[in-house]
Amino acid sequence: MTATSTSEQATTTAQRRHGDVSVGDELAPVSFPLTVYRLVMEAGANRDFNSIHHNSEYAQATGAREMYANTSFLLGMWERAVRDWIGPAGKIHSIAGFRMRSFNYVGDTTTVTGKVVGIDDTMIRIEVTSSNSDGVTVGPGIVTVSLPE
Repeated sequence: MTATSTSEQATTTAQRRHGDVSVGDELAPVSFPLTVYRLVMEAGANRDFNSIHHNSEYAQATGAREMYANTSFLLGMWERAVRDWIGPAGKIHSIAGFRMRSFNYVGDTTTVTGKVVGIDDTMIRIEVTSSNSDGVTVGPGIVTVSLPE
């Protein structure tokens, strides 16, 4: 079973089942264009009012190239990509190894990709990475999920 979308539009896929998954299966990439509007709205929505996330002039004064996405937004991108793949009855149990390597700047597009790297009786481990035109920006990390039988 493959996901039906590689854009930021919501996907509608059938429910994925534990027995249908194999090591090496890849999640459909999900891309997030980082507009000024999106960063301002996201910073307000999660109450991260640090100006580096919504004010280019301020961010540049701190040494950054531009305003950039905050941690909550980047984690939300991972959750979105994984949830699209696991379906509505799947459960996310943990996220480990989430490490920001570089900024995800306004004007760029961040793409989240993932690959199944481990399966046991109840849990599936997915290696997830975020990247943009500069290369890998977050991860790789492991998202552990469960799916219905």
